[in-house]
Amino acid sequence: MIPVDFDLDGKVALVSGAARGQGLATATVLADSGASVMLTDVLDEAGVSAAAGIGPRARYRHLDVSDEGCWAQAVDATLDDFGRLDILVNNAGVWRTASLYEESVAEFEKLLQVNLFGTFHGMRTAIDPMRAAGGGAIINIASTAALQAAVGHTAYGASKWAIRGITKTAALELAPDGIRVNAVLPGAIDTAMLAGSDEIKSTLATKIPLARLGRAHEVASMVAFLASDAAAYITGQEFVVDGGLTSGAGVLRQT
Repeated sequence: MIPVDFDLDGKVALVSGAARGQGLATATVLADSGASVMLTDVLDEAGVSAAAGIGPRARYRHLDVSDEGCWAQAVDATLDDFGRLDILVNNAGVWRTASLYEESVAEFEKLLQVNLFGTFHGMRTAIDPMRAAGGGAIINIASTAALQAAVGHTAYGASKWAIRGITKTAALELAPDGIRVNAVLPGAIDTAMLAGSDEIKSTLATKIPLARLGRAHEVASMVAFLASDAAAYITGQEFVVDGGLTSGAGVLRQT
């Protein structure tokens, strides 16, 4: 039997939104798998602490993902510290709810600047160093909100549906360079982004076939797989990590 290689030894990753929650779990799992990791975020104090907690394979750099120039600086810092870039995880994102009627143009644009344009800037900035490295893996974090409509998710849903689209287009365009592009679609993951009391979370869990919220490391494990040689023949695809939430006919209603 041919062995499956999940080892990331010698690889270098940049993870956006990595100071806490799902991004921190992803950075940790990648480092545990052997990669050197540049954590980036706008939460500088938490980011520095997170990188120190991971250990010598990790560094931290400030990154406002909505700023293309800031992306260039973060990637340059990664190349200066580690010499290459093999893995990009576009994890940074913001979440809020507002009905279509109540949504403002300014707030709609603000959310898209982070969730959608942040992913766009990250992919574009990573292309040249990944080409220089002989290829790479880009993993974009979308959401099950890109599969099912949810009340109050006009802006958030739009951003995540768009990430699905640009992931597939980028996969086609970058395949000749050996750069694979895939998306991970988490469901209800128990991090700080998931607002609500324990009672609300317990109620939400009853809608999930596995009867619990997801854990950040479970999303991170899927990211690590897609970053590894075990996924060498996978590109342009979407991987749902939601405990079966989107398998049924029901629609999650966020009120």
